[in-house]
Amino acid sequence: MPAKRKNSVKKKSASRKKASSRKNSAKKSISGYIGRFIKKIILVSLVFGTLMLSVYTLYLNSVIKDKFEGRRWSIPAKVYARALEVYPGLKITVRQFEKELQLAGYRKDKQYSTEGSFSRNGQRIELVTRQFDFPDGEEPSHKLRIQFNQTGISSIYDRQKRKKISLMRLDPAHIGSIHPKLHEDRLLLSQDDIPKKLKNTLMAVEDRNFYQHYGVDPKGIARAMWTNIKAGSAVQGGSTLTQQLVKNYFLTRERTLARKLNEAIMSLLLEYHYSKDEIITAYINEVYLGQDGRRAVHGFALASEFYFKRPVSQLSQPQMALLVGLVKGPSYYNPRNHKDRALKRRNTVLKIMLEQGLLKQTHYQKGTKSSLGISGRWSLSNSPFTAFLDSVKSQLKENYDQDDLTDKGLRIFTTLNPQVQWAAENALSSQIKSVNKKLAKQLQGAVVVSHRDSAEILAIVGGKNSQEGDFNRAINARRPIGSLIKPAIYLTAFEQGYTLSSLLNDTSFSAKSVKGKLWSPKNFDKKEHGLVPLHVALAKSYNLSTARLGMDIGVDKVLNTVRSLGVDTDALPYPAVLLGSLTLSPIQVSQMYQTLADQGFYSPLHTILSVQDENNETMQQYPVRVQRRIDESLVYLINANLQEAVSMGTGKGLSQYVPIHYNIAGKTGTTNELRDSWFAGFGDNLIGVVWLGRDDNKPAGLTGSSGALKVWGKMMKQLDVGILEQNQPENIKWFWIDSMNQLKLTGRCQYAEFLPFVQGTEPESTQACSDSQFSEKYKTKWLKRLFQ
Repeated sequence: MPAKRKNSVKKKSASRKKASSRKNSAKKSISGYIGRFIKKIILVSLVFGTLMLSVYTLYLNSVIKDKFEGRRWSIPAKVYARALEVYPGLKITVRQFEKELQLAGYRKDKQYSTEGSFSRNGQRIELVTRQFDFPDGEEPSHKLRIQFNQTGISSIYDRQKRKKISLMRLDPAHIGSIHPKLHEDRLLLSQDDIPKKLKNTLMAVEDRNFYQHYGVDPKGIARAMWTNIKAGSAVQGGSTLTQQLVKNYFLTRERTLARKLNEAIMSLLLEYHYSKDEIITAYINEVYLGQDGRRAVHGFALASEFYFKRPVSQLSQPQMALLVGLVKGPSYYNPRNHKDRALKRRNTVLKIMLEQGLLKQTHYQKGTKSSLGISGRWSLSNSPFTAFLDSVKSQLKENYDQDDLTDKGLRIFTTLNPQVQWAAENALSSQIKSVNKKLAKQLQGAVVVSHRDSAEILAIVGGKNSQEGDFNRAINARRPIGSLIKPAIYLTAFEQGYTLSSLLNDTSFSAKSVKGKLWSPKNFDKKEHGLVPLHVALAKSYNLSTARLGMDIGVDKVLNTVRSLGVDTDALPYPAVLLGSLTLSPIQVSQMYQTLADQGFYSPLHTILSVQDENNETMQQYPVRVQRRIDESLVYLINANLQEAVSMGTGKGLSQYVPIHYNIAGKTGTTNELRDSWFAGFGDNLIGVVWLGRDDNKPAGLTGSSGALKVWGKMMKQLDVGILEQNQPENIKWFWIDSMNQLKLTGRCQYAEFLPFVQGTEPESTQACSDSQFSEKYKTKWLKRLFQ
């Protein structure tokens, strides 16, 4: 090859090498730049990620501290019935007493060896009462033998003190709770309250390395993975107790990587801030262990009561094993619905206890052969006393906001008397069943019973078979009250100078009413009775004479009397008010008759005695408030007349249920077309108001006498209504009277009436007559019998 050509090739080759070198150099430069850029991005990302993780960790840390250091749980307010005071002479049968014990959560136990247990043998009950902190002090536990006879309790023997005692007080029945929106409920245990065996069993089953790890246990996770691989399915979890607490208390149950990451971080933080004992105590109080209707059962303390009717400190080893076993799946292993599953799970836990040295072989063998021992269903999710609780909540709202009632663990002591409540429910149910089947399906009712002296509401029935959420007719149903308004009319008349012997005109008339329409009242019997003494007009519930009287004294004044009796009404003074067009609820009628029964003293009806906070400190008491509203002398007259109404008037059918010598005062009420049946009455102890009718306001086909009165009678037949004895004011004097001639008599003449008067209002003219003229046929002979 020529030299020139060779030189040319060499030059071209060198040139290509230089170009290639420049390209490689450029590539290296670009590659290096990109590498450095990526490193910077990674570094920045790491720094930013670390910063964000730190910020997020700080956020989670604040969440933990804010929630865990404050009020950890919303504790619902607990509502209690009245405490039963037990003493020799108490009128209660052994069966009724046993029912009270069952309502209070006592369990039958032949050994009756622990608190809250009892045994019955014929007319004798042996029991161990529970210690209880009452608003006025602590009542310790007692070991008692109570003997009954035909009339009630005959003796009480304290087996510890070995002597008879005269009085003791049972812990009250827990009749309901006021739950937060989540409907969670729990009883809290302190660290000292938790049985050591419960804690050890829980750790043996759920987290054996609890006191060694820092919230997350890698060994536990690895062990669980290996166990699951060998089993071919997920049979064991790797979460620590701390992680479970975080998941239940702070997080949701969703299965995502983000939630697991949160769980791990928060578990580490929780362990950093709080001791192991605090964490396991919180877990034992938080864990979900069952469902009671809408109420979620949380924590071992409440679960122990829910499943076994005993405190956690009294659990046997098999019972404790079952509760620990429920942690894995409270619904799946529900011992009431899935007995075989629960039994198998319980025995699995017992085996773990044996393997971990928590149980001896003999105890293990005995435990696996034992039954589950679940008590009868004990539910407070749907209280049997919903109508009464409505009244309790209404009274509480006057002083407490909703958060106080659902979060702060208040204890509310009420006036509910279970014996009275059951009697009212049974009487209403019995009477409704006694009518024809077609009517019974449509018929509804309501009952309110209160104590005469204290104005305490003892029982409320809001309808037949009332459930939570049902319409409460006792409080919310406003119905025309019919003749129940008549005592207010006659009281108003007494204030204007009328007396029991005043003559009234019981004849037809018409008056202008609403929008100029004519109002023409009629008597129930469609008859006119001419001139009648005032006391006869009320006792017989004559409409014509009552309406004329009301028009004469003024409807507006009658309504003022109704208000004085305790009813807040804005009714307009139309004539129809005089015959009961005024609409009131049964509890409003009860307030009205409460004032009459208490001799004109107004005391607001109430259902609460006192409220305690979660530390058993009294926050508020509800003493009886008394205000004189009606002159006692005038109330004495009206009540004597209401006794006559029961003895020989529209309420005389009551004698089938309550002996006539009880001198019950009462009034029937019936509205147009027999739509409403009412009876209101009282003895020396109790006041009762009953309403029967239909929710669609169609005729019920019942008068006050044929419907409500029978419910009242059946109810009071079971209770101590008391023989009514009015305190006679000094200015009340009794005279023999001839009302038709307005004469005061010196002896017992024919047609003589023995009537009470405010001194100075009796007839001025006097006539003498001999005893031989006296006739036993006189209509008001009941008065002669009562007051001679």
